[in-house]
Amino acid sequence: MSNEAAVAQNRSTENRSVSLGSAAGPLGYLALGLTLLAFGLLGTGVLNDAGVKDAGSLALFVGGLTLFIAGLLEFRGGSAVTGTAFTALGAFWVTWSQAAPASKDATALFLILWALLALTLTATHWLGGELVRGVYALFTVSLVLLAIGVLADNDTLGKVAGWVAAVAGLLAWYSATSALAGGSWGRLGLPVR
Repeated sequence: MSNEAAVAQNRSTENRSVSLGSAAGPLGYLALGLTLLAFGLLGTGVLNDAGVKDAGSLALFVGGLTLFIAGLLEFRGGSAVTGTAFTALGAFWVTWSQAAPASKDATALFLILWALLALTLTATHWLGGELVRGVYALFTVSLVLLAIGVLADNDTLGKVAGWVAAVAGLLAWYSATSALAGGSWGRLGLPVR
């Protein structure tokens, strides 16, 4: 096989690996959607007497454990892109759920580093469809806004970050639902990309 043919075959495999078509993809995006939605809504302050840290168990088990397992299944199925996304985000949610209160500089650095990962995921999913790319892009924006809000002691930015994360969660949830439903809901066609 020539080098050009090998490169073309590799690109074809990469493009398939960024879709929701693998067996564990919908599970991973449901877990990500649920966790982002809870994280986002709790960050907005809409729910009285609840904050982001109140979702610790959900972040640990659904966002952390479920995403990590879905990522391992994605790796096993041959999808390096989605496997990397799910296992890395599983590690993020486990760390977030177990982190002790830290200085604002340490918290902002943590958020910025994970925003860089989310930006990488956005770029690697560029050919995978608007919905999935939108999930990662919105998550990136949410983490950056949250980091700036932490550094500036600006609760309003934190609340905006929460709303952005909630929208990312709804997008992930919809993506998984559409994939599980085969792109239709009865007679209604659901956009999958």
